[in-house]
Amino acid sequence: MNELTGKIALVAGGTRGASRAIAVELARSGAFVYVTGRTSGEHRSEVGRPETIEGTVELIEKAGGKGVAVRVDHLDPEQVRALAERIDAEHGRLDILVDGIWGGDTHLGWGNPVWEHPLEASLRMIRLGIDAHLITSHFLLPLVVKQRGGLVVELTDGTAEHNAKYREGTTLAFYVAKAAAHPFAIGEAAETAKYGCTAVAFTPGWIRSEAMLDEFGVTEENWRDALAEQPHFCISETPTFVGRTVAALAADPDKERFSGQTLDSGRLAKLYEIDDVDGSRPDGWRYIAEVEQQGKPADPTGYR
Repeated sequence: MNELTGKIALVAGGTRGASRAIAVELARSGAFVYVTGRTSGEHRSEVGRPETIEGTVELIEKAGGKGVAVRVDHLDPEQVRALAERIDAEHGRLDILVDGIWGGDTHLGWGNPVWEHPLEASLRMIRLGIDAHLITSHFLLPLVVKQRGGLVVELTDGTAEHNAKYREGTTLAFYVAKAAAHPFAIGEAAETAKYGCTAVAFTPGWIRSEAMLDEFGVTEENWRDALAEQPHFCISETPTFVGRTVAALAADPDKERFSGQTLDSGRLAKLYEIDDVDGSRPDGWRYIAEVEQQGKPADPTGYR
């Protein structure tokens, strides 16, 4: 607790899911957190869900932390420029940049080959998963490299090993948009190394986000009811677990050793001895590789 006191953080796309939880846990550990996103008050993004950036700040305050919500479309360079200028004027630096921008779930079209997937939807996912991240890095990284010890976290879906081959059952644009986080981390690590900064890509496991719980028609209290439909959901983890692992990484004085790598919640939980809210320690991507992808019956024994 309070390991990040005095640190300034930005969680871009911190409206819901993993990014929301990361914002809360960074603040719980003492950081002041800027939370940005497109859904604020009466303004909703194409995602169309009820969560807002103000709601994230309410959770931060309930956790005893401090933060502020700033409505920003990270595809608009001028809005991101203004955000960077505001953070610079108010704090003169940025210690932690978490880029969780996405919002492309309404464009997925699982299983459609590229020629059948609507071109507008494909291009939108590329814009959200690549362009928005590049724009954010362009304007915010100058604040991160102002001092040694800065951290950049590019959120994605899947480890580098998992995404080394095509994600069957998804769509080409989704695959490219998410796999882009790996070279982002490699490139940002190289470009910030002389400033003593760390840049990584990071993936949660099978996260029980607000949207995922709704998809299965369950709540956090009865999430195991979803196992009747999808037995491998047994390995799922809470957003809080994800947030705890990223907060631990941010507080690690030796985190630079990971720069350029893709990390996952299970790996960090083992390293930092972090448990989920139920006391378990899910290792989602190892389970996916060793159990689900091998066609074995669902069984989380030894994986949480």
